[in-house]
Amino acid sequence: MPKVDLFNMNAEKVGEIELSDAVFGAPINKEAMHQVVVNILANRRQGTQSALTRAEVSGGGKKPWRQKGTGRARHGSIRSPQWRHGGIVFAPKPRDYSYTLPKKLKRVALKSALSSKVAENQIIVLDKLTLDAPKTKTIAEMLKKFNANKTLIVVKESDEVIYKSVRNIENAHVIPVNNLNVYDILKYDKFIVTQDAARLIEEVYA
Repeated sequence: MPKVDLFNMNAEKVGEIELSDAVFGAPINKEAMHQVVVNILANRRQGTQSALTRAEVSGGGKKPWRQKGTGRARHGSIRSPQWRHGGIVFAPKPRDYSYTLPKKLKRVALKSALSSKVAENQIIVLDKLTLDAPKTKTIAEMLKKFNANKTLIVVKESDEVIYKSVRNIENAHVIPVNNLNVYDILKYDKFIVTQDAARLIEEVYA
């Protein structure tokens, strides 16, 4: 069972916490993580790209010159793909790139991502993260003390005060446990999680 240090917001060690082996000490499956990251990025694609085929480009209804006798190549339309302003061959059209993966695979990938953060000593567990009012400076100073340049902060539930305090900090992002995903975990170097959020993660994914 992994045991990590427990810190306060001043980056002072206040104790230790044992994390669940099933969630934070699971075998790291790189293939599962790769598949889920690709799936997340595919699902985020808007798929609104579009170009015109030769059938959709305006003009080109008249044969530009007669078939034979001019010494030039044969053409039937000035909107053929080889012409400037012509149609596009196999033009991209709006489509849905999203697809689904098995829930078990996504669960394995999430556990692998969390376990990788513990294995690489990139996880920081806070005893609590509370602010009376939005204060970017307080969060920025905390991150500086932890030497956390690119950081994902995970809280138990949505907190507007914390969100407003973090949103203007470059390379820092805060999400509640119910929005936790493999892409965000792997994207950021440091993984800061509150003690309550860590227990909720264990409860949900164990």
